[in-house]
Amino acid sequence: MNLSMKFPSPMKWPAIPAVTLLSAGGAFAQENRSPAAAGGSLVFLLLIGLAVYVYTALAVQTIAEKTNTENPWLAWIPIANLILLLNIAKKPIWWIVLCLIPLVNIIIIIMVWMGVAEARGKPSWVGILMIVPLVGAIVPGYLAWAD
Repeated sequence: MNLSMKFPSPMKWPAIPAVTLLSAGGAFAQENRSPAAAGGSLVFLLLIGLAVYVYTALAVQTIAEKTNTENPWLAWIPIANLILLLNIAKKPIWWIVLCLIPLVNIIIIIMVWMGVAEARGKPSWVGILMIVPLVGAIVPGYLAWAD
């Protein structure tokens, strides 16, 4: 029995992966998507983002109105809504600088939402729920529209 028939020579070893990858190229190719499908996905994501933004802005505006905080319309302006939340929670405005520091911003957001919950007469632990996925999306609505 000839061993060269079973095992290729060491000179051919680098060629084996190359030939294998070239012959399996179709398996590794990305799926061809039409630009219209990619655009439809983008539009869908933008609509979801817009819906979340409108929901949050309405909730913060309602909370501001119920706590008699002035300028509740600031809930619709991206950076100004943080200032409005600080006013509702009765926290210093300079805390907005702390929102720029990674990891510290998580603590600050929790403390602000705890203050907002207290301003609405709810238990402060409701603010901690803002870091829980999916539940955190319900908290602004609960604080805004619950009696």
